[in-house]
Amino acid sequence: MSTATVVRPAPPVLDLDARLALVDAAMSVRLAEAAVAFEVNTAHLPGADPIPHIVEAPLPAPAAAPSPYRTPLADLLYRARMRIETDGWCRDAVFDESGAVCPIRAIRLEARGDRDLAHDACVALLDAIQQQFADAETIPSWNAQQTAVGPVLAAFDRATHHAHTRNQ
Repeated sequence: MSTATVVRPAPPVLDLDARLALVDAAMSVRLAEAAVAFEVNTAHLPGADPIPHIVEAPLPAPAAAPSPYRTPLADLLYRARMRIETDGWCRDAVFDESGAVCPIRAIRLEARGDRDLAHDACVALLDAIQQQFADAETIPSWNAQQTAVGPVLAAFDRATHHAHTRNQ
């Protein structure tokens, strides 16, 4: 009596893309079945909307936090930084159509007409910029070289800190 051994071939090994395609196909079938079941279960309800529309109320705008600085120069620099953070940063112009502003415009707007204080803030900001970027000649030329708002906000932080420590 002879015995025959049946050798089955090993199942093919599927790569990640093939496995994902199989799972996607299986999930598509499940979702289609669930959609049909939902339609059948709600068909008897008059005016049943298969996907209810939910209207969300807009979130209220956060209240502006008061400045933690009590000295005029540090307070102005802090508020100018917050203006850039909330309104947006403008690189190649004083402001743009979306309301974004450059550092000098942010300072002038927050100075509220006090030209001397605005001038002092610009000087303090340029000093803070030149501590990190010695070749920076002016705020606008340095601002135009930046590719992101991060260095601008960091310069405001340094200038604010220096004004605060000097009690200005």
